[in-house]
Amino acid sequence: MEIVIPTLLSLTLLLGTVVAQSTAAPSKDGQAPKQAKALTPSFAFLQTPPKGMPAMPLPKDYAPTEAMFALGQRLFHDGILSKNQKVTCASCHLAANGFAHPDKRPPGVDGKRALRHAPSLFNRGYGTLQRWDGSSASIEEFVLEPIEDPNEMGLKLTDAIARLRANASYNKAFSDTFDSEPNREALRRSLATFVRGIVTGNAPYDRFLLGKVGEMTAQQRHGQWIFESKGACWKCHTPPLFTDEGFHNTGIGVLDGKPEPGRMAATKSPADAGKWKTPTLRSVRMTAPYMHDGSLATLEDVVAFYVRGGNANANLDRKVQKLDLSKDDQEALIAFLRSL
Repeated sequence: MEIVIPTLLSLTLLLGTVVAQSTAAPSKDGQAPKQAKALTPSFAFLQTPPKGMPAMPLPKDYAPTEAMFALGQRLFHDGILSKNQKVTCASCHLAANGFAHPDKRPPGVDGKRALRHAPSLFNRGYGTLQRWDGSSASIEEFVLEPIEDPNEMGLKLTDAIARLRANASYNKAFSDTFDSEPNREALRRSLATFVRGIVTGNAPYDRFLLGKVGEMTAQQRHGQWIFESKGACWKCHTPPLFTDEGFHNTGIGVLDGKPEPGRMAATKSPADAGKWKTPTLRSVRMTAPYMHDGSLATLEDVVAFYVRGGNANANLDRKVQKLDLSKDDQEALIAFLRSL
């Protein structure tokens, strides 16, 4: 089936919602480029979002500035915040890997590894609860947690701040930005402002919705139809962010019919066992491997997982059911995902 105009569902969901900007151009056949360009975060995304995007939701207790963004960008890439001064935020969230990591569990200090796959940071400024289990209430909370995590950066926050205060260059940067010496609040605001600038969109899909029909191939448009019809992917990966910001049990991480705690670790409700946050599909071609445990290596693996109906367990989400998708359907769906 070839769809040559935006679908009703896509147009409905687009209104009043969000997208962003990508610098990686698709190849003519709709497949991912052999070497995808890294997307560049920008403070401009917080001020003037790309076409199709509303204003970025901003914190209520402070106004982000370009100086905060620049300081946050510097801190994000500096080992000064880790125990061995070698691990950085960027060590787990690689720009070339869609601000995720190519390993199932990214390496941390002392030969340790993070407990879960590093989630992509794309468009987290539009999100609500952070982390796979939703245990972080905001970006401001989320950005400080890896510093003290013994499996990640392994440094007490007080020691991190002491290091920054002992560094003349950082003392000047914090003074210029906040009119204060380095402190917890200034650190979290800087890092959070930088993360809010990690935005992606303006993809072939977005340009297609704006009337540039040639931006998507016939195969991609067929995949869009699968996504919005018998694939029912949109129910959890809701456009234009391609996430409902909710939590679902798809069976990933289930062992012998028993799910991992997942969202239950935060809510303490048994009904939330095995539920994990719906990740964005924006620039998903860059962010392999997939799922909270990195257990699915490719988009082909992801589609095959959902076609067979996930992994059975008592808490399996009712939305997860076997899908009647032919090989051509599956290939088209993957082509559509790459158009995001």
